[in-house]
Amino acid sequence: MSVTTKPILGISMGDPAGVGPEIICRALARPHVRELCRAIVIGDASVIRNATKYANVKADVRPVARVADAKFEANAIDVFDLKNVEIEKLKLGQVSSMAGHAAFEAVRVMIELARSKEIAATVTAPIHKEALVAAGHHFPGHTEIFAHFTGTSDFTMMLAAGDLRVVHVSTHVSLRQACDAVTRPRVLKVIELAHDACKRLGIANPLIGVAGLNPHASDGGLFGSEERDHIIPAIEDARARGMNVEGPQPPDTFFAKAVSGAYDIVVAMYHDQCHIPTKIKGFHYDAAAKKWTDVRGINVSLGLPIIRTSVDHGTAFDQAGKGTASDASLIDAIEYAAKLATSR
Repeated sequence: MSVTTKPILGISMGDPAGVGPEIICRALARPHVRELCRAIVIGDASVIRNATKYANVKADVRPVARVADAKFEANAIDVFDLKNVEIEKLKLGQVSSMAGHAAFEAVRVMIELARSKEIAATVTAPIHKEALVAAGHHFPGHTEIFAHFTGTSDFTMMLAAGDLRVVHVSTHVSLRQACDAVTRPRVLKVIELAHDACKRLGIANPLIGVAGLNPHASDGGLFGSEERDHIIPAIEDARARGMNVEGPQPPDTFFAKAVSGAYDIVVAMYHDQCHIPTKIKGFHYDAAAKKWTDVRGINVSLGLPIIRTSVDHGTAFDQAGKGTASDASLIDAIEYAAKLATSR
């Protein structure tokens, strides 16, 4: 792929007090990542310059005021410089309103750049929800920020770890609210979003598995009525539209099948029903050493008018500035974004 045909990806720096900036530097130092795309970081150049030291990356940091000014050179990191962090006041590993606002602005500006087609796709480094709120930005997460600034009402989150892909009927709500969110129209919409995501990934006729909400998928109505009243009718609606859908399956055995690759994508009914299996597959912890040895997996927002992928981990304040944070999940997110941008 020639330099001029590689998609331009925007990467938001995340919370500057977390590991986002340093894993960005480490990922962009990898030749195979540079082969996939032309990357521009959205954030504060002084933060990225500091992060090159933590990541032990030798690269020039080039602040630019426009995407058009970026040179995308192999030995440099172009930063769309927002100049909104007082670097001498930044405390790594600590929640602050300054850091929360800087992280929020990086995302907001990156969305603008994507909507104006200056960048082909967006990749987000982790933000800290407490810092966002401290800065006056009351959003439960990235997905909701993207939905707000793109005017999107029908959206969902897809997590992927290897060949396991899972989408949510509900995400950042209480478990009680999650049960109420399981409605026939919503389940059908999420099945449709899952089907479309697979098609964009090159899967011609995706097999979609749908989890039940209740234990044993309600055992014919013994443990709840959501399957009978909402999930099964939504599956029938999807089949009538030509989609290849199985379910609802008892969640306990269903995810054992899904992890083995039985489905191209699966629909989970709520946040933890999705996150637990994907993180068991993608995250590995060394109990003796008391540290994470591998953190893989990504988050993709479906239903948006722009492409957005993300790491599937948090700010890891305990590792910030130590040079130990893994960039594996970010590399996965960049690869997914580049593939989606190219297919679009």
